[in-house]
Amino acid sequence: MSLLEIEDLVIHFHTEDGTVQAVDGVSLNVEAGEIVGLVGESGSGKSVTGVAILGLIRPPGHVVRGAVRFEGHDILRMPEAEQRTYRGRRIALVPQSPRTSLNPVIPVGQQIARLIRLHERASRAAAARRAIALMEQVGIPDAGGKARQYPHQLSGGTCQRIMVAMALSSAPRLLIADEPTTGLDVSIAARILDLLRDVCVQTGSAIILITHDLGVVAETCDRVAVMHAGQLAEVAPVRSLFRHPAHPYTRALVAAIPRIDADVALTPIPGAVPPLLHPPPGCRYADRCDLVSARCRQSRPELLAIGPGHAAACFAVAHARASAA
Repeated sequence: MSLLEIEDLVIHFHTEDGTVQAVDGVSLNVEAGEIVGLVGESGSGKSVTGVAILGLIRPPGHVVRGAVRFEGHDILRMPEAEQRTYRGRRIALVPQSPRTSLNPVIPVGQQIARLIRLHERASRAAAARRAIALMEQVGIPDAGGKARQYPHQLSGGTCQRIMVAMALSSAPRLLIADEPTTGLDVSIAARILDLLRDVCVQTGSAIILITHDLGVVAETCDRVAVMHAGQLAEVAPVRSLFRHPAHPYTRALVAAIPRIDADVALTPIPGAVPPLLHPPPGCRYADRCDLVSARCRQSRPELLAIGPGHAAACFAVAHARASAA
């Protein structure tokens, strides 16, 4: 049994203009101790999927169907009180906007200590000491002094480390890191990614890394799930995905990665993500794809295995594989 099993997850958002089909039939497993990258353009459904794992889809959002099983227990079927026993304790989130996620009028050390006391019995003094220890663990210099400061007094990188420390305070089995390096300079971003890898190795926790940056994925992840317009386009081990990207969308993403080892012009992906208020009936990448056929516009392709641990949702890929066989 996998640590996390997402099965046929469908999430809609009801708006004045109609129903947005934000996540449509996503199925994905995450094993203990692995880092899985969830990648795609903005609006592809990555963050919504992450929020669903925490059981935090709220109106106007609605889980239409599907299951999110963590350690064999379906988070989506639990009462709210039971969800709270998992949320933050067994499954933790590192949000993409640390400054807006931290309370601006409470010193950061107190915020970590409050979270510790929320999840376990600890005195104020013990929680304060542990908060400083966690800040040291995530590489914050002068942790005792920084603990007395407010978020606006700290750099973006330090605030991001504070969020990682808060997420680690309950020793979670699954950490969801949503764009953890956005807005950080390259050196700080690299240290954050190193920290996440160290957490995975030292604790055996699994990590879902939500990002649009394939460079981050290549350096950090074991497996990759590529999302486009609310659906999974491809799932593969990280090396397989970069060496042999199968889905036309994945190939386009890889082709758009800047390179410093060759004077190669970037190749932009044509078109735009289709509106999810009225998505096309077939493949949602059809209008942007150079392999499109009539079948692509009529039917939705399913994820099919094309190699060890490698699957893609593309009729052209399936046809080429069948012809080769």
